Amino acid sequence: IQSIDCRLYTEYRLYTDENAKVTSSTKNEPICAFPFTAKHYDPDTTEPISSGLQSLEELLSWKRSEANPFNVATVPLANREPSLASTPHRTLVSHDMMGGYLDDRFLQGAESDAPYVFYHWQYIDVFNYFSHNTVTIPPSVWTNAAHRHGVIVLGTFITEWTDGGKMCEVFLKEEESYRAVADRLVQIAHCYGFDGWLINIENPLGETAVKNTPLFLRYLTDQMHERVPGSMALWYDSVLENGQLKWQNELNPSNRVFFSACDGIFTNYNWTEQNLEGMKAYSAAQGRLADIFVGVDVFARGEVVGGKLETNKALEMIRKHDFSTAIFAPGWVYESIPDKNDFRKEQDKFWSLLSDFLYVHRPSSPLPFVSSFCQGAGTSLYWRGQREVDRSWFNLDAQELQPLYYRETLEGEGWLRTQGCPEDAWSGGSSLLVEGVLPSMLSKVCARWGSASNTVCNNVCVCVCARCSQLELQGCALRDVCVSVQRDGGDKDTPFKCRVGEIMILDAESLSVPPLPVQSVCLYDVVWLRGANKLNLNATLRWRYPAQLVRHFLVYWRRLRGPDPRIPSGKLALIGRAYCPLFRVTELTVPEPPGLLELVVEPVSREGFRVPESQWGRRSLSYTEERTDQS
Repeated sequence: IQSIDCRLYTEYRLYTDENAKVTSSTKNEPICAFPFTAKHYDPDTTEPISSGLQSLEELLSWKRSEANPFNVATVPLANREPSLASTPHRTLVSHDMMGGYLDDRFLQGAESDAPYVFYHWQYIDVFNYFSHNTVTIPPSVWTNAAHRHGVIVLGTFITEWTDGGKMCEVFLKEEESYRAVADRLVQIAHCYGFDGWLINIENPLGETAVKNTPLFLRYLTDQMHERVPGSMALWYDSVLENGQLKWQNELNPSNRVFFSACDGIFTNYNWTEQNLEGMKAYSAAQGRLADIFVGVDVFARGEVVGGKLETNKALEMIRKHDFSTAIFAPGWVYESIPDKNDFRKEQDKFWSLLSDFLYVHRPSSPLPFVSSFCQGAGTSLYWRGQREVDRSWFNLDAQELQPLYYRETLEGEGWLRTQGCPEDAWSGGSSLLVEGVLPSMLSKVCARWGSASNTVCNNVCVCVCARCSQLELQGCALRDVCVSVQRDGGDKDTPFKCRVGEIMILDAESLSVPPLPVQSVCLYDVVWLRGANKLNLNATLRWRYPAQLVRHFLVYWRRLRGPDPRIPSGKLALIGRAYCPLFRVTELTVPEPPGLLELVVEPVSREGFRVPESQWGRRSLSYTEERTDQS
């Protein structure tokens, strides 16, 4: 593949035999200045993927100009109630899932029959993406999903074993070297839009290295706070102040120096209640109990309290002593079940066991308040009750605001449960299933959402699927959303079940604002691939459109002209959905050259309205096949 004169147009060549090449160009349009870095793309399909950094050298050579544009989070961190700073008992989830970077590494989604998804966001405060890469950069799909619910996201910096020890001796040898590493970590977090780091040094440190470690932590923490407001740097309980690798399972004088230099400590898992009692009385913990995240290994490895389906026992003891908690590897639920189709049921069971010891927060944001309850996966992809794509899929960028999933015991034999329902959907891949038994002594019951926008409302429209009502209000605040189920006569226990496809609460005045056009559509990183009797186009589309106004984009293509001019232009065919103004077209089979095709971007508003076709974005691409003289 060769690039020629990228200031005005781009030409890429694929040699189909010794004497042929395919060339393409989009003229009179500046090319976006993103390099085509091979590691950011799948080698077979050129799909954009997320990955970590494998070495100190790779970290120190990292440049923002070579960052993966597809891995930049596009959802800002939502405000929440209560704020993280005012939450006395915090919950961190460390996502250690089969090595990491599985189906979630595909940043535009993947075909997956039964993927691991997480949707109990209202129970947690911090999400840490963990792997054994030297630098674990969270896939943007996780950061976007977490931010939508007011949850901060941490990457992981880890050193291990003999090689890790050698690395530490190099970067912790002096101020200049440890600052260089911290600066790169800060730049990476700022560039990709996540909120901090878990620092995990699991190898012994020499005298100089261990002396410089608190200085490294303090510099990293201060720089993160300056560049990313609300960020966090945590230390994992591993190395002691004398450089020895010895997990303490608590905060104590041997690791206090590291705790004092950052935002908190994530303890090892083999603690006892005696450790908790000692920490609570320890002078260094006073006023900072919320910064001590007591580790809980859901796999229950070693001598631990609880774990697996008894993880609630560990949380009960931790909360008894007023500490935060770090739940490590809740993916155990997924890994432990033989039939992955049972995952949702088992995950709901796991989190319901913990719910008494978790503290619910809710995102707070202005209208519109919109959710189709899509969890980011499904057996089909729906739009307004119709199948748009009839295959299994997984993409956490498609996850919308999640309600509080729970089971509640009512009076008598009554009960109420809310859960995701992948069997049917209005939009996305799932709906909200509300079911239970309304006991004879109650006339109605409410399934509470657990989150709302907390914004002032004057004139709003409330829509549940295709039915809308307008409410005239003055100075009201939206505090909560619930689904009410009421008995229609009779006084017996009444089973009920209903699916809710979508809830929208809209500012009525915003509905009269005219839609904006898609602007500055450009095409770059074009790769032509020859398959068995077919020609495939791979290319990146980028455009401009206000992210806060859009729910997603639909990307289409059509043939404008081919080798036979008598054949009319083709109809628009859907390629896929984009959740930001950037999309990689992959393995698109196009007619043989010469040809002219068009790529089209249609925005869909947050309220679900499609904009007029005159406002869509378009970019045409011409391509030819030339014969070259081998001599």
